[in-house]
Amino acid sequence: MQEQMGRAIIRLVPTPDNFELLVPDPSTLHAPHFAAGRFFQPWGQVRRGIPDLLRWKLATNRHAAAKRRQPEIPWLANDGSSLGRRVDGLEATWVGHATFALHAGEQVILTDPHFGPRALLPPRLSPPGLPVDAVPAGAVALLSHNHYDHLDEWTLARMPKGVAWMVPLGLGAFVRQRGFDVVHELDWWESARHGDWTFTCVPAQHWSRRLGAGENTALWCGWVAENGVSRVYFAGDTGYFHGFAEIGRRFPGLDLALLPIGAYEPRWFMGAVHMNPADALLAFRDLGARVALPMHWGCFDLTDEPVDLAPRVWRELLDREGVDPARGPVLAVGETWRSS
Repeated sequence: MQEQMGRAIIRLVPTPDNFELLVPDPSTLHAPHFAAGRFFQPWGQVRRGIPDLLRWKLATNRHAAAKRRQPEIPWLANDGSSLGRRVDGLEATWVGHATFALHAGEQVILTDPHFGPRALLPPRLSPPGLPVDAVPAGAVALLSHNHYDHLDEWTLARMPKGVAWMVPLGLGAFVRQRGFDVVHELDWWESARHGDWTFTCVPAQHWSRRLGAGENTALWCGWVAENGVSRVYFAGDTGYFHGFAEIGRRFPGLDLALLPIGAYEPRWFMGAVHMNPADALLAFRDLGARVALPMHWGCFDLTDEPVDLAPRVWRELLDREGVDPARGPVLAVGETWRSS
């Protein structure tokens, strides 16, 4: 359903009951979002507490029987040697979860690099699609937020210290303290250049917290990377929100969108901060991207649904909606997508 608000057309979407929606107005995406030492979302707030967590953990999981079977997580052997050569066009290799190795020309860009064996407690269910020692010293790393399945100290300890980092506000010191000298710390809508690429920090609908760091004391974000030839959007970790349409408007002609589709059940608890496949398809359309690569599934068991359910639902949705499956391919871990 759509509604006219002044001159802005917005889509009204169901609101999870742990999210207080204010106004899905594009102007809120550019509004102040820091006060009293914490970041917040001007368009709405996630409401969570210990009672909500207990309600989730004590409830019956409707997927319990399905989760007892061995998940199907396709994996391809990839030694990462291709990262050391020059490539024409754009390549994206799925390392697992939210980690991709983007490759264009001689530049390698890593999204939320996580090669480690755990996300604090949950063990990795599939080996990384590339070895961490294949990461070239001249790579750029994009960080979306500080949750353990996205920011991994095991990985930072093993990556070359010549890697340049693009991080949201509040995380620059964390990365510098682990031996990295080139760190650009950005707010939403701010940009930084590295080599031939421009990286823009864009809003996401999520939150942040880590042991030793208070809730929402660091910002969360997505990223747009562009070099005059290719334009890529990395969503990081996010619920569905009106920001996708604004990002698509500000960055038209996206060649590739990396979109999370997993870790989404139960919806009453996860819906505000994690997209399900249907949400991701809405986001894909809002962004106007040519191709979407689904991610955030098959690596860590974080929520109620089986870790391999999301890609099956994604494929069914593409078929039902008449979307060419080549525009939303599900990669195996270690598989490489190449622009045509």
